Amino acid sequence: METKQFQAESKRLLEMMINSIYSQREVFLRELISNSSDAIDKIYYKALTDDSLTFEKDSYYIKVVPDKDNRTLTIRDTGIGMTKEELENNLGVIAKSGSLAFKKENEIKDGHDIIGQFGVGFYAAFMTADVVTVISRALGSDQAYKWESHGADGYTIEPYEKDTIGTEIILKIKANTEDESYDEYLEEYRLKSIIKKYSDFIRYPIKMDVTIRKPKEDAENEFEEITEEQTINSMVPIWRKNKSELTDEDYEKFYKEKHYGFDKPVKHIHINVDGTIRYNAILYIPENIPFDYYSKEYEKGLELYSNGVLIMNKCGDLLPDYFSFVKGMVDSEDLSLNISREMLQHDRQLKLIAKNISKKIKNELQQLMKNEREKYEQFYKSFGRQLKYGVYSDFGTHKETLQDLLLFFSSTEKTLTSLDEYVSRMKDDQKYIYYASGESYERIEKLPQTELVADKGYEILYFTEDIDEFAIKMLMSYKEKEFKSVSSGDLGIENEEEKPSEAEEKENKELFSTMKEILSGKVTDVRISKRLKSHPVCLTADGEVTIEMEKVLSSMPDNQNVKANKVLEINPNHEVFQALKNSLENDKEKLDLYTNLLYNQALLIEGLPISDPVEFTNDICKVMV
Repeated sequence: METKQFQAESKRLLEMMINSIYSQREVFLRELISNSSDAIDKIYYKALTDDSLTFEKDSYYIKVVPDKDNRTLTIRDTGIGMTKEELENNLGVIAKSGSLAFKKENEIKDGHDIIGQFGVGFYAAFMTADVVTVISRALGSDQAYKWESHGADGYTIEPYEKDTIGTEIILKIKANTEDESYDEYLEEYRLKSIIKKYSDFIRYPIKMDVTIRKPKEDAENEFEEITEEQTINSMVPIWRKNKSELTDEDYEKFYKEKHYGFDKPVKHIHINVDGTIRYNAILYIPENIPFDYYSKEYEKGLELYSNGVLIMNKCGDLLPDYFSFVKGMVDSEDLSLNISREMLQHDRQLKLIAKNISKKIKNELQQLMKNEREKYEQFYKSFGRQLKYGVYSDFGTHKETLQDLLLFFSSTEKTLTSLDEYVSRMKDDQKYIYYASGESYERIEKLPQTELVADKGYEILYFTEDIDEFAIKMLMSYKEKEFKSVSSGDLGIENEEEKPSEAEEKENKELFSTMKEILSGKVTDVRISKRLKSHPVCLTADGEVTIEMEKVLSSMPDNQNVKANKVLEINPNHEVFQALKNSLENDKEKLDLYTNLLYNQALLIEGLPISDPVEFTNDICKVMV
């Protein structure tokens, strides 16, 4: 028996296949099962054109047989088998695909799926085996052959006896090392786990002899272990069934089986596309936020299958970041895979699928908001922040996609409202979409700055999350209506009567310039306020950076010390205003005291820290005595 050399470029090529191409050793079983599935497919395709052949699906299967005593793992199929020449060409020439050649020879085109493309998957067996033996008998042949290899040194082929058509691949599993345990590939539970993970939706039964504990018939509380043959894989994937066949319970069961989450999904999306690129997908919008969602450990992505074989557990390229909460899977036969079938070539097909999926998710969320508002609000409490991040990120690239999915609390409706709903309720004379920021709805409602806007009967959106104002600044406007903070310098609603007159400004010029000097470095201006009704004082901001934005930025690790241009506004109709005027004329020391007290009061109203609490309490004591 002659040892033959691999007809490849070099020994190094096989070593690279074994050690470099595959990132996880366990995929060897996926590759060998996929090859077995191809072999059965080939009989099926032959039967389509050869009347002498009949294809009875129940007669075709794949069997996985671990043998701990002999340290072997056998993958047996009832497929088309290989002749001596095919063993030479398909296994003796690295990176020659027998499946690809079969498709060309038989003119099999789109719509008929044979998994193998590159002819390298078989060599993944050497990641876990010292010796690989292939015993095969081809359809139409009485003679079987045994192919055997110890690795890159070469292989042997010799005649062999085999009663049935098909192929057996026998792996002599490697001994354990300090770094690797190969015993796991002989363990029943581990093999079942790998089959379920990667090959659950192979279209033919994958069988194993499974040990089960069964109560003894004649003995109470006694058990016996018996072995029975079980089919490990599901075979028919849910996504290839008609939607009319499936119930909500079926989708929820699949969600739990795939461990997408422990909650009940708010919505599922079943997609079947048969166009330029063909794919099926089942997507889920979860109810609850994962515990690690806003941490570095969270990994977005959908499961990616090619013809029912798992290629990637988390394909992040299929989801934009702003929809990273979506769970589910995609299966396509049109993807361009690399030779290990583990990673995708980043190509047009993947981008088309991702674009279509994003559009489907958005449409589903809009329908949910429109038709099942309670469910949408439940979803939004968990993932609304992520949508706002999506508006803000990438310099606002995605704001048009996401703006109609946003909700904010309404001052008039006392519930969450969309921007479209807000605009539909705007008064005829209202120029802006008004918003106020704070720690809670209750605190915002008490802000002095809201008084004039509320007095006009205008609706105010309440912002309570740190991302809110940043997202709105990126939006700038909605349906040609600009956003305006109730704390901005110019609210755009003061009529001529409400604006400070020239006489008022002239009369109080000395007072405000003195107060501004007292608060030097703390405020950029002190002025009369027409927005205040009952409150004596408030802080507003001139410029793009609001006081709330300053708070957010100052809490960040890379704090750049960005400050809002704060303006102290005084209510001229409040009693304290006359006290300020009197102190300007009669007691400059008291003016200094009152000014600092009012400034610190304004800080407290805004939820900002007082720079010197001891001084503040001493000032209060001075007023009291």
